[in-house]
Amino acid sequence: MPELIAQIATSRPNEAALVDETGTTTWAELDDRTNRLINGLRSIGVGPGSVVAAVLANTREYFELFVAAAHGGFLVVPVNWHWVADELAFVLRDSGATVLFADARFVAVTVAALEEPGTTEGLSARIAVGQAMKGFVDYEAFLADADPGAPANQVVGGPMFYTSGTTGRPKGVRGTLLGDGSVPASLLSLLAGGFASSMGLPSPSVSLLDGPLYHSAQWAFSVFPLLGGSTIVMRHKFDPVETLRTIDEHGVTNLHLVPTQFVRLLRATVDAKRAFRGDTLRVVWHGAAPCPPEVKRSMIEWWGPKIVEYYGGTEGGIVSIASSEEWLARPGTLGKPQATMEVRIVDDAGTIQPTGTSGTIYLRSLMGMDFQYHGDAEKTAKAHLEPGVFTLGDIGYLDVDGYLYMSDRKIDMIISGGVNIYPAEIEGVLITHPAVRDVAVIGVPNDEFGEEVKAIVELEDGPSGDDRLRADLLALCRTKLAGYKVPRSLDFESTLPRTATGKLQKRLVRDRYWLEAGRTI
Repeated sequence: MPELIAQIATSRPNEAALVDETGTTTWAELDDRTNRLINGLRSIGVGPGSVVAAVLANTREYFELFVAAAHGGFLVVPVNWHWVADELAFVLRDSGATVLFADARFVAVTVAALEEPGTTEGLSARIAVGQAMKGFVDYEAFLADADPGAPANQVVGGPMFYTSGTTGRPKGVRGTLLGDGSVPASLLSLLAGGFASSMGLPSPSVSLLDGPLYHSAQWAFSVFPLLGGSTIVMRHKFDPVETLRTIDEHGVTNLHLVPTQFVRLLRATVDAKRAFRGDTLRVVWHGAAPCPPEVKRSMIEWWGPKIVEYYGGTEGGIVSIASSEEWLARPGTLGKPQATMEVRIVDDAGTIQPTGTSGTIYLRSLMGMDFQYHGDAEKTAKAHLEPGVFTLGDIGYLDVDGYLYMSDRKIDMIISGGVNIYPAEIEGVLITHPAVRDVAVIGVPNDEFGEEVKAIVELEDGPSGDDRLRADLLALCRTKLAGYKVPRSLDFESTLPRTATGKLQKRLVRDRYWLEAGRTI
C-alpha cells in the first residue's frame, strides 16, 4: 500500500476518495491503482529523480499520478493546458521528461508539440488518459499490466511547476527535498498534518477543486487534503452556478478560490444564489492575487467569516494567513506569518527594515525547505539573499503586531485572474515583428481579473499604427503564446521612455493607467 493512504484505504475502503464528472474512485481503488502506477512506471525506468510530464485536465487520473509521485520519488511537471505547442515543446525538452501523460481532449496541441524538433528525444513512453491517441499507450491498459503489489522503498516525490520569468522562457521550480530519493514518504504525512492544522481544514472533510490542478495553489489545496484523508470533488472548468450546486450536492466543507471567481460568484443569477445553502462549508481559502476590498467584504457578508486569505507562492509555499476577522480589523493585511516561516523586510542594500517601513519581502522556512530553478543557478541565486533566504519579488512591510502587508511587486509581473504572467515572454514575441522597434507589456486595471495585459508598441516607421497592424501583432501573439498571455489591448506610442543607459522606465508607462484605479497592484 502507498504509506500515506494505507490507513485510510483500510478503514474506509468503500468511501469516495476522488469524484469527477465521469465517476468515483474509492480509497481501496485508489490504493490499488496507485500501486500499479508506481510499479508500472518503475518497470520502464521511472524512479527517484526521474521526471514525467502531464498534460491533463482535472481528472481522477491526475490525482493518481500525484499520489504515485509522492511515494515513488519522481517529479511531475504539470503542464498548463492553455499553452500552445511551442510552449509545451520547450517545457518537455527543458524538464528532461522521460514519460508524457496526455489527456485526449488536448490531443491537437500535444501532437503539434511532439512534432517540434528535439521534443521526443528524451521521451521513452507516452500514455493517453481518456480516449485512445495514436502512438500512446492507453492508461487503463498500462495499469492493468502492472504489478498490484505494494511498492518497496517509498520516497518523497512531487510536482515541479513551471513558472514564467522576467527573462522570457519559463523555469521549473524544484523543491530541495523532492525527488532525490533520500526522504521517506512518511515525511509528507507531517506536511499534510501541518497543512490541515494551520489552514483550518475540518475533519472529516470534502474538498472542492474548482481551478486547474496545474496551478501550485490548486495542487496544494487539494493534494495535501487528499493525503490527509479528504474526499476530493473536482470540476474541470469553473462555472459559478455549477460551483454553488456542487457545494450543496456533495457537502463540500472547504475549497480554494481566486478573486476572479469571487467576482463571478457574486454575479451569479439571483435564483442560483437564493437556492444556495452552503451550510456544510467551513473554510474558503483565497490567494494568488490581490482581492479588491469591496469584493472580499461582499463575500464575507454572503458566506460569513469563513473566508481565509493567505500569502505565498510556488517557490515558498504558504507564508502567512489572515482570517476574516483579522482582515476586517486590519483591511489589506496578508495576516501573520506562520510559525514555520520567518519574514524579513530588507532594503536594496540588504539592511533589515524597521516596523512599518517597506522593503523587499524575504522568507526563510524554519523547516529547512528551499527551492531552486531547474537548470538555472543564476536565477536561483538572484532570488536568494543568502542560502535558505529567498524572495517572491514582492514589496511589503510588517506592522507593530507582526501582520504582513504588501505594497507593491518588485518583479515585472502581471497577475490576471490569479495567474502569473511575465511581460518579457510577450515582449519577446512582439519584438520579432519587423514593424516593431520597441515594446512594453504591462498590467492595467481590470475589475473582474484584477489586471489585464496591455502592450504599448513603438514602431519603426512612424508614431502610430492602424487597426490592421494591431490585428497582425495580436495574431502573432496568438500563434506563440497561450491565450491568457495575449494582450487584451495594444496601443501605439511615438517613443517609449528609457534611461540614458537604455533601461525601459516601465513604471512611467504603467502609472498613467493606474492613477485613477485607487490601487497599485
